[in-house]
Amino acid sequence: MIALKASEIAQVVGGELKGSDVTVTSAPVFNSTQAIAGSIFLALKGEKSDGHSYISDAFTRGAVLALVTTPSHERCIVVPDVLAALNKLATFVRRQLKDLQVVALTGSQGKTTTKDLLNHILENLGNTVAPAGNFNNEIGTPITLLQCDEKTKFCILEMGARHMGDIALLCEMAEPNIGMVLRVGTAHIGEFGSAEAVAKTKSEMISSLSPDAIAILGQYDDFTPKMSSLHTGKLLTFGETTSADVRATDVEIREGRPHFDLVTSAGRAAVGLRIVGIHQVANALAAAAAATALGATIDQIAVALSTADLRSKWRMEIDEISNLILINDSYNSSPESVAAALRTLVLFAQERGGQSWAFLGKMHELGESSADHHAGIGTLASELGIDHLVCIGAPEYSSKLALNGATEIHLLEKREDALQLITEMSAGDVILVKASRAEKFEELALSISAEISRLIKPSSEIDEEEER
Repeated sequence: MIALKASEIAQVVGGELKGSDVTVTSAPVFNSTQAIAGSIFLALKGEKSDGHSYISDAFTRGAVLALVTTPSHERCIVVPDVLAALNKLATFVRRQLKDLQVVALTGSQGKTTTKDLLNHILENLGNTVAPAGNFNNEIGTPITLLQCDEKTKFCILEMGARHMGDIALLCEMAEPNIGMVLRVGTAHIGEFGSAEAVAKTKSEMISSLSPDAIAILGQYDDFTPKMSSLHTGKLLTFGETTSADVRATDVEIREGRPHFDLVTSAGRAAVGLRIVGIHQVANALAAAAAATALGATIDQIAVALSTADLRSKWRMEIDEISNLILINDSYNSSPESVAAALRTLVLFAQERGGQSWAFLGKMHELGESSADHHAGIGTLASELGIDHLVCIGAPEYSSKLALNGATEIHLLEKREDALQLITEMSAGDVILVKASRAEKFEELALSISAEISRLIKPSSEIDEEEER
C-alpha cells in the first residue's frame, strides 16, 4: 500500500480520527491474525462475530490503525460504514497510481484459474499483485487493490457477484485498464433466476469500462460475445475458432493435460499445460489474451503457460497414491465444471487402463432447475462411460439413469459412507471428488487419500511379495 497518514485516510473516508496521527504502510486486513506492521484493521461486524472485539489483538501484531463504527481505545477512524470507507480508500489509492495496469476479470467458471495463470505470466514482466484464492467480493477486491504501491506494475482483480450491480460498483472503484468476461454459465442461477440475468450481471464488467480500456471476451457461450456492443474501445476475443483474436489449434490431451498451439496476431507458439482438463485451454487463452493486451510477447506467454502450476487449493489437484489417481476438484461445483471434470476423469482412466470413480456431492445455487441439472450430469456420466457414479447426499444425479446400466450407481447419504468403496478399487483406478464448497468435499478427499494408503498396496510392493 502507498504510505498515507491516518489523518489523510480520515479525510478520504469521511471519518473522525481518534488518537495520534501515524503513517500507514500496509494494506488493510479483517482477520486480526493477519495484521502486520503498519497495517489497518477493519472492524467488520458479521453474523457470528464483531471485529471490534479483535482490535487489541490486531494492534499487538503490528496494526497501527483501525476502521471502526464504535470508538476504540486504540487509534481508530470512526465511520458510519467500514465497508463503504474501505471502498473510498481503495478508490483514492487507485487514482494515485496512474501508471498501474489493472486487469479485472469475471465469469461463471474459470476465474481463479485464469487469475493464477495470468499472474504467472505477468510476474515475469513486472511487480504484480493478485488475490489469494478467490478473494473476489466487496471486501477482497479493495483489499487486493490496496496492496499495490508505486512499484506495482500490474494488478489482477477477480470479481464475483451475488447481486445485480456488484461488478459495476467494483469497476467504479478499480477503473480497470482491461475488463474480461470468460463465460456465462449456470453457476449462481438460483440467485439471479436465469442465465440471461447472470449474463446481464457479468456484462457490467464491459459496460463499466472507459473508452480507452480494452475489453476481452470469450467465445464459449451464446451471451459473452454479444457484450461487444457495450464497449466502444478496443476489443479482443479468445476461443478455439478461426475468428478469435487469441486462439488454440491442434489441441491434444497427454496424461490429462492439454497441449496446443497458441495463435495470436504475433504468430504461433507451442504450449504444454501442467494443469489437467480440456477446459483449461479456455482459461489459458483468456490469460494469454490479457497478457497480449499488456504487451507480453507470444514466446513469453507460451513459456509461462507451460510452466504454471495452480496456486489455489482444491482445483483439479492430482495426487497419485498406491498407483491410484485422486483428482481433488472440491473447491466448488456447477454443471459446466462437473462436466469438464468428468471428461478429464474419463481421459485419465483410459490412459491408465483402470476404472473411473466419480464421487459427486450436491451443486448449490441452481434454483428451480437444480433437479434437472443434477439429472443431466448423471446422464452425461453414463454417456461418457464413467464406471462408478457415487452420489453422496445427492440422489438426483441418478434420477434418470437405469439401475442396470453400464455405469454402476452408488447412492450414499454421508461422506463417511464413501470410504467403504475403497476396498473395491485397484491399481490404475482414477477417482474424482467434486461438490459445491458448502459440502466440504476437501475433507472427503483427505479421507480417501488416507484410506487408500492404508488399504491398497502399491504395485511395487505386490511385485516384491510375488518375487518372494
